[in-house]
Amino acid sequence: MMNTKKALTVILTMALVLGVYGVAHAADTATQSVSFEVAEINEITVSGNPGTLVINAAAPGNDPAPATDSSTTYAITTNGNGKVITAAIDTPMPAGLTLKVKLDAQDVGASQGDVVLDATADPVVTGISKVAKKDLTITYTLSATAEAEAGSGSRTVTFTLTDAQ
Repeated sequence: MMNTKKALTVILTMALVLGVYGVAHAADTATQSVSFEVAEINEITVSGNPGTLVINAAAPGNDPAPATDSSTTYAITTNGNGKVITAAIDTPMPAGLTLKVKLDAQDVGASQGDVVLDATADPVVTGISKVAKKDLTITYTLSATAEAEAGSGSRTVTFTLTDAQ
């Protein structure tokens, strides 16, 4: 009788193990392939317009004192390498006036310092690679010689984030 109990126990144990094994292998699976793409991103924006640059004083015998404004900022995002920011104005400055721009490039690239603006796009920040940064200062400086005529005007400055040439 003990043998029969042992045999019955062994048979039931094996049936239980095989049953669990069968259930575990009876599971069904499905797969999917997920495709992805990261597009090239090159974004730049500025924070409004600077205040009016007013030249209204000069020491006798010297050209007028320049006017400066650092109230605006720019933000940049790129996932590319070897990028550059260029700047240009829509029309040349009047005789005797020079407009310069300097972009803060901390942790972005290399600032080219005070760049004289004209109708040709010139680099203002170089060596830009894979960066997302905001609140970077833009500084404008307006200089005049004694030959500059009294009056007012405005110029549109265009900043472009592009591949370095």
